[in-house]
Amino acid sequence: QVQLVESGGGLVQAGGSLRLSCAASGSGVGVAAMGWHRQAPGKQRELVAATTSGGFTTYADSVKGRFTISIDNGKNTVYLQMNSLKPEDTAVYYCTTKARSRSSPLLDYWGQGTQVTVSS
Repeated sequence: QVQLVESGGGLVQAGGSLRLSCAASGSGVGVAAMGWHRQAPGKQRELVAATTSGGFTTYADSVKGRFTISIDNGKNTVYLQMNSLKPEDTAVYYCTTKARSRSSPLLDYWGQGTQVTVSS
């Protein structure tokens, strides 16, 4: 099993910045990819950004140029630097990972989510 622990959400004014972190842990964890999804009230969950352990990244069009995803493979931790935040970025942000552990094959895991609120 792989556990995900997220941190860094909160309340910020429009134009501000936040940095989300997510660490994957478990016995013998090997991470293939990590990412962030978000879900705003009344909307479907969407991919925000993702990265492979090799550093290949992808972003939603709505966050390109404002958000940056990075991974620390030694710590099995992914970061999402969010700049120039807009009220429409308000959502619960979920960390995700595709990882294996000593007891499990390569599987997808989701964190519990962290709230990001951007005030206008």
